[in-house]
Amino acid sequence: MKGVLETQVMHSPALESNPLGDPSRRELTVYLPPGYQGGTGRYPVVYFLNAFSGSGKSWTNFSAFSVSVPERLDALVAAGTIPPVIGVFPDGWTSLGGSQWVNSDAIGRYRDFLAKDVVGFVDRTYRTLPKALSRAVVGHSSGGYGALVMGRYHPEIFSHLSAQSPDAYFEYCYLPDLPKAASAMLKAGGVEAWYKDFLLRSRETKARGEDFAVINILAMAAAYSPKKGEPLNLELPFDAQTGKLRLEVWNRWLVHDPVRFVPKFVDAFRKMKTVFLDCGSRDEFNLRWGARMVAEDLKNGGVELTHEEFEDGHTGVNYRFERSLAVIGPRLAAE
Repeated sequence: MKGVLETQVMHSPALESNPLGDPSRRELTVYLPPGYQGGTGRYPVVYFLNAFSGSGKSWTNFSAFSVSVPERLDALVAAGTIPPVIGVFPDGWTSLGGSQWVNSDAIGRYRDFLAKDVVGFVDRTYRTLPKALSRAVVGHSSGGYGALVMGRYHPEIFSHLSAQSPDAYFEYCYLPDLPKAASAMLKAGGVEAWYKDFLLRSRETKARGEDFAVINILAMAAAYSPKKGEPLNLELPFDAQTGKLRLEVWNRWLVHDPVRFVPKFVDAFRKMKTVFLDCGSRDEFNLRWGARMVAEDLKNGGVELTHEEFEDGHTGVNYRFERSLAVIGPRLAAE
């Protein structure tokens, strides 16, 4: 790499005393472009949000014969495809595997963690351009969902976003996994019993392939239907004995569906200078259709949008960040 990666440790007031007991001190991986060290100039910043089951460290994991996202970012800067930027990779890991980057009574205040604590720390620590026009937020899958959350709530902080294969149209991406979760909970004897057994076997040996759908539904319930006093402080959207959909809970989930909230908050998205949205045509979680619906709503709302589909599935598509960054990078306001 021509730039450098460094690791900081930051404290997050937003995550203090979070319900899961996860640490409020978090590592923060930061990419600094060539010329930053020893220079005096200020730089735009791109914030990368990790997907479900990922963390800030996931971005730098070695993968045979492939290239990491920080390496792709470095190559784009070196080639002059995008101007020099600072890249920030915050740690959104939770004990349930993720937060959807929302504020939740069952998980913690991860929207505030990013929008207040991480952005504030980065602006205090590095030579940034501390304004929305010089900030972008990007992510894939749950990270892409998080980028849409930031667009909904914080256009005053981020003027550019990229949502790549984001969770959207919950009937297609989550509903198929509800019976799987219901069966696992019934067999285990409840939410807490299943979760305890899952953690034990994951640490002693390894998680089973069928576990992903179950822990994913638990994490989504913690994000979308938290309820203090319930097991893990969450309500499941199905009856524990019959598997019947509990519409009063499921409707709480739907409020958080981008297909539902984007049209209601289109004024916020209209404030964005760049919105990039993509999804693979063979996405295994059916997210292609949610992306198409969100794209239609954004366009109908007068949002300037780049929407693309590509011939691939959901995983192993980090190469798409080269495309999203090529769209966003030149539009970031420089010094």
